[in-house]
Amino acid sequence: MDIRLLVLRTGSPEKTAAFYKLLDLTFDYHKHGNSPYHYTTQIGTTILEIYPLAKNQTEADKNLRLGFTIDNFDTTIDTLKQHHVPFILEPTQTDFGFMAIITDPDDRKIELYKK
Repeated sequence: MDIRLLVLRTGSPEKTAAFYKLLDLTFDYHKHGNSPYHYTTQIGTTILEIYPLAKNQTEADKNLRLGFTIDNFDTTIDTLKQHHVPFILEPTQTDFGFMAIITDPDDRKIELYKK
C-alpha cells in the first residue's frame, strides 16, 4: 500500500504553498470541475494538495503532522532559517535519525529528516 493523496486545508493557500516551496516542492495551481483553485505537487507517488478551508471549517487542522526526507538537508535548513521559519527542534541526531522539526504557517509540525 502507498499513500496516494494528502490534502492540506488552510485559510491562506498562497502563504502555505510558498512555505512548502521552501522545501523545494514545485506546485501547479489549478482546479477541476467545481472544486476551488488549489495547489498540487507530487512527492514520489503521493500527491500533496493545498486547498482553501472547506465552507464549514473555521481553521486548519493543527494536529496533522508530516515528515519528509530531504535531499539537500543542510541547504534547506539554511533556507528555512533565512525565512525565519520557527524551529521546534534544531537539527539533531535522534533515535529516528538526524532531523529537525519546524512548523508551517498553520502551526502543523513538520519533521525533516536528512537523507
